[in-house]
Amino acid sequence: MTEQNPFKWRHFQADIILLCVRWYLRYALSYRDLEEIMLERGLHVDHSTICRWVQQYAPELEKRCRPHLKPTTDSWRVDETYIKVKKEWVYLYRAVDSQGNTLEFWFSPTRNAEAAKCFFLKMLAASHTSEPRVINVDKNAAYPKAFNDLKAAGKIPKNCELRQVKYLNNIVEQNHRFIKRLTKPGMGFFSFETAWRTLQGFEAMNMMRKGQLQGVKKGDIRSQIALVNKLFGMAA
Repeated sequence: MTEQNPFKWRHFQADIILLCVRWYLRYALSYRDLEEIMLERGLHVDHSTICRWVQQYAPELEKRCRPHLKPTTDSWRVDETYIKVKKEWVYLYRAVDSQGNTLEFWFSPTRNAEAAKCFFLKMLAASHTSEPRVINVDKNAAYPKAFNDLKAAGKIPKNCELRQVKYLNNIVEQNHRFIKRLTKPGMGFFSFETAWRTLQGFEAMNMMRKGQLQGVKKGDIRSQIALVNKLFGMAA
């Protein structure tokens, strides 16, 4: 995908493509729902075409959003939720700060210390996250092992504390609901790669919805539209 023209060789206009992608990632719609909505507007866009657009532009949207993310706090709330792929459950690791802002997310076929370690490293490397003062987790035994290994390696600050207190993680468990609601219309994914590419877009729109990007206030739909267009070089 070229920076100059990410929509080169597409048969539909860029604004139509971005509209479909943005709606799919923001609202609980299936690809067939979007096909019908577009048909009401006089546009015949097959649901499989919309699916290809989402696969192409969802991860690209997430990548382009990252430089615009606002800084987060030093209190991390970490948890994982289940996503169905090929009729089997896999794991989406997610974390928010004390204000409910998304810190990071990580998709893994396993739920163990190695997966938790990869997730911690991704959070520590993110440009918008602050060095953690405290990390709140549930009773999953993988978290203390991953935390201790990374702390011994000097990856996590010495004064950082790990707390396994369930009620402190209510904020991230509630935050899972938005992502879970979006995955339901599709009734699961057919491949790990397809799921990961789509989830990146869900998370990007979720962060935008929460007002985590520079110049976009929470709930300001017009600013969200303007930013998405700007990120793909379509600003007026």
